[in-house]
Amino acid sequence: MTTIAVTGHMDLSESSIPLVRDALREHLKPYARYELTGISCIAKGSDSLFAEAVLEVGGRLVVVIPSLDYRQKKVKPDHAETFDRLVAAAAEVIVLPHEAANRQAYEAANRTLLQRADRLVAVWDGKPPSGKGGGTADTVEEAREAAMPVDVVWPEGAERQRA
Repeated sequence: MTTIAVTGHMDLSESSIPLVRDALREHLKPYARYELTGISCIAKGSDSLFAEAVLEVGGRLVVVIPSLDYRQKKVKPDHAETFDRLVAAAAEVIVLPHEAANRQAYEAANRTLLQRADRLVAVWDGKPPSGKGGGTADTVEEAREAAMPVDVVWPEGAERQRA
């Protein structure tokens, strides 16, 4: 059995979504024969694309929700249907006991992902941490410090939305 967690950018450009989706599916296919479990916070962007890819290759999905108010406060209308569908498809849903979705809740969610996983997939452009904490680069750094294998998935042509 292999358990793979995900971290990644939420702000993928529209043209990057199919590139990342395909790259994740191809990356996960070899693990499917080993009873793959994917663990994700299912945020918009990379987290949800990973969760969908896990299900597509026949894996088991574990969802980590950072706080009690996350669905109401942080899931925007354009992501609600995907979020709810992935929660319903999950074999296990872990809701962390934080009252509010904030940096501490996100950092705790990332720690939970890493504690439960054998390896990390990072949908990451390779840029250093922003200094805010709890982001993709921070999670990659934390995994590497723990000697966890990290697979970076950033297909050619992928980009983040410009502000």
